[in-house]
Amino acid sequence: MLTDRALGGAFEIFVKETEPRLREALSASLGSDRGREATADALAYAWEHWDRIREMDNPSGYLFVLGRERGRKAARRRVVTLLPIDPARMPWVEPGLVDALEQLPERQRIVVMLLYCFEWTMGETAALLGLSKSTVQSYAERGLSKLRNRLGVEI
Repeated sequence: MLTDRALGGAFEIFVKETEPRLREALSASLGSDRGREATADALAYAWEHWDRIREMDNPSGYLFVLGRERGRKAARRRVVTLLPIDPARMPWVEPGLVDALEQLPERQRIVVMLLYCFEWTMGETAALLGLSKSTVQSYAERGLSKLRNRLGVEI
């Protein structure tokens, strides 16, 4: 049986490893502000239910679904606001990109952002979302195609 100190230490390690990726995924789903709030809520839930959460095969995937659902309920309307692009801090970025990303269907937006904005692998994305790699690839291809069409990009 683990002591309270050992459980707390295991939870701290879990949060350190899980929080950045969970925040990225929830931000891709809910927008940056709600994504951060949903991450905090999901991790608070994980602490309250740590005995059960730590035994799960995919605790970060579970917390992603939990955070996304709670974030949606808290918002009561689906308006996704991604972080604005600060031209002084970034290389040139297509001005219509944020609007085009916001208009993608949620799954496609999440997959495109995790793969191409946050540089996740197909396997990491699939594991978090509980999808196969081929499904992730399909969402990515469809999402990129829609982005290209909206932005008038030809390859």
